[in-house]
Amino acid sequence: MKHFLALLVMVVSTYSTFAQVSTSNIIEKYQSQSPKEWGENVHGVKTRLSTTEKVIALTLDACGSATDGCDYRYIHFLEEEKIPATIFVSNRWIMRHPDDFKKLIKNPLFDIENHGLHHKPCSVNGKSIYGIQGTQNITELIAEIENNAHIIQEHTGKKPKFYRSGTAYYDEIATHVANDLGYQVIGFTVLGDAGTTWNKGQVKKALLETKPGSIIILHMNHPEKECAEGAIEALKELQKRGFTFVRLSQYSLT
Repeated sequence: MKHFLALLVMVVSTYSTFAQVSTSNIIEKYQSQSPKEWGENVHGVKTRLSTTEKVIALTLDACGSATDGCDYRYIHFLEEEKIPATIFVSNRWIMRHPDDFKKLIKNPLFDIENHGLHHKPCSVNGKSIYGIQGTQNITELIAEIENNAHIIQEHTGKKPKFYRSGTAYYDEIATHVANDLGYQVIGFTVLGDAGTTWNKGQVKKALLETKPGSIIILHMNHPEKECAEGAIEALKELQKRGFTFVRLSQYSLT
């Protein structure tokens, strides 16, 4: 584990310098612009699959805090039902749960995507939400996205295509920066657990409102909560209703 953590530190340190040099044109392009939007559904955020088919994209966030973990109730259920999912991982979570991360990247059911180096809201001026301060400027935003992407690529062999910020909050200049870096910025259609603050009944009710083409957001880093119980009950019911689960990468997004 020590070797794994040391490698992550080295990658972040090395790639931070590289990112600042190679993205200077993006900084120059946007540095004089001021954002006018702040929220979950600003311009540039993809919130659903571009289809009327009876399909759902299940996404799980692994955020990373001093008290979180890995909710294997989700993983075991998805494995048993052979349900694919897109998992957004933050380096904060990777650093605290390297063994769990290794297991996830070996599982062919899961696409591993970018949830930011420090799980920060996606901002070009340090705007905050839920008491969490966003990235302070374009340079910090680029490092937040690209450093985490490079860590994921080092271990999966694939650079992430999708980025969801910590808290899923954005300003529209920041989403343009992420787009220019080559990422689709991901929001959601269905708020599944409100950051694991809901009880299982609330989670189940929210998920059963799912419509064709929806992107569901859930959090897999709080196994002490009862959210997974409600989610699994709802996912089983959605299967009975004829829904099929897909990865984000399988469809165009809107």
